[in-house]
Formats: sequence, structure tokens, C-alpha cells
Amino acid sequence: MKKSFLVLRRILRAVTPQMKTVWEVPYDGEPCVFCPNHAGVLGPIDMVVHFELCDTARPWFNAAVTNPKEVPAYVRQDYWWKPGCRLEPLYNATLPYLAAALMPPVLNTVTGVPVYHDMRVIKTFRKSIEFLRAGDQLTIFPQQPSGYKSHHFEINKGFLQIAPMAWRTLGIALKFYPVFIDHAGHTIYVKKPVVFDPSRKLAEQEHEIVDVLANGLLSKT
Repeated sequence: MKKSFLVLRRILRAVTPQMKTVWEVPYDGEPCVFCPNHAGVLGPIDMVVHFELCDTARPWFNAAVTNPKEVPAYVRQDYWWKPGCRLEPLYNATLPYLAAALMPPVLNTVTGVPVYHDMRVIKTFRKSIEFLRAGDQLTIFPQQPSGYKSHHFEINKGFLQIAPMAWRTLGIALKFYPVFIDHAGHTIYVKKPVVFDPSRKLAEQEHEIVDVLANGLLSKT
């Protein structure tokens, strides 16, 4: 990671509550994917600042947040304020542009994976394979925003395409760890992983993988 982000992370560690990492099963050191609950804006901060493996767990993040021109539209569709609230006109006129000034300089210093939602998505998967090949892990937040300060119970499935790619290119049967971030309890719970079975097609097992992840990232038990 770039020096500027390392400095920022030290500052965040000093001013945010410390978090401990609790593993349901010991981590085997293999490249893998961690799938946490979003916990609002706090989840990503906890994973890149306080997670035990934050030095090597490379986060996926929306590519739009690295481009000042695209940030305002991203903010408006990401439920940064309660729709219809009294101050919505003020928020709409200020927050998107404030974010456009602050977010790209920060996100562009993070060693992670920009996520594209068009034909450029192949760049997302290629970059992910590069990190896995180097022995790193990926951190992917699979929940979709569903409204102000809330996310869907159901999770996206598109990111699971990384599993057959990792098998074909690296020979890795990729593990997916559900992660529950209990920010109030200052704990990151890493659950037992679900493993991609390379002897079966992804379509035959994606619902099994998704069910394990969806259940695991919603509570600490």
C-alpha cells in the first residue's frame, strides 16, 4: 500500500475503537476471499484498518469512487441520506461534491481491486487473480444497499465467478469466509469457510455458497 494510505490507517487506528479478530477455525494461510457484512461505512473501515490480515486482504471497491467525475452520481444512488428528509436539498447540493473532492485521493492510495459494472469487469477479475497468485486474500462486501443505512439480506452472486477462474489459472479451490463485523462489540468474527468444488459447475453450487455466506455474515453465531 502507498505510504499516504499507511499514514491514514495509523491515524484511523488511533481515533477509532480497536477491533479483535476471532476465527471459528484457524486460518490456513491460503489465498481466499473474505465476505463481510457491510455495517454501513464502518465495515469497510474496520476491514482495512483493524482486521488481522488487513495488510494482505485486498478490498474490492466501486471503481466510481476513484473518479471525481463519477463520485456525485455514486453518492446519490448509494443512500447517503434519508430520502425525503428535511435537509435533503442541502445534502444533495453539497455531499456528492465534497465526496468527489475527498474520496478519490484516498481510494487511489489503497492497494485493492476497482470493481467495474460494464465490459471493463474483466479488469476486476484479472486484478483479483493477480493478488491471489501473489498469495494475498480478497475482501468482498457482497450485500447490495437497499435503502438508507440498510442492505439486502440476499447477496450478489457475480463475484463468485472468481472461483472457477482461480481454479483454471491457479489451481486453487477457493475458500469463501463469511465475516460478521460486530462494530459495537469491537470484534470481527471470521466463520468457517465454504469451499468451491472444482469437480462441479459453479451454477450447480452457487446457491449453496451464497446461503452459507448470507447466513454467516448476519450474526456472530
